[in-house]
Amino acid sequence: MTRSAVELPRGAEPPFDVFVNGVQQTPGTDYAIEGRRLIFSKHLEKEGKLGFWRWLSMALSIAGFYGKNDSVDVHYSLQGRRQVAVGLDIELLDSEDDADRADSR
Repeated sequence: MTRSAVELPRGAEPPFDVFVNGVQQTPGTDYAIEGRRLIFSKHLEKEGKLGFWRWLSMALSIAGFYGKNDSVDVHYSLQGRRQVAVGLDIELLDSEDDADRADSR
């Protein structure tokens, strides 16, 4: 099963309100907190940069492209004040072993 991880912002403290594509997620059901990361049980993906030919075809209205572009936003506390981190980087995890290796980096 492919899982996804998002690193929490430096100094982030609970409570966390987590949103994927604008939909609030439920802790324990949609994600788990492991150390400084949120681990999602589903495949999340950010769209990479557009290549020249794809950009040109879209600019010339030859073809559209609607790739997968998930957005993870987190509301958290930092020194007693509420903060928001938008569009956090997403890391793909293939298995439980990958999550353990990634934590030790």
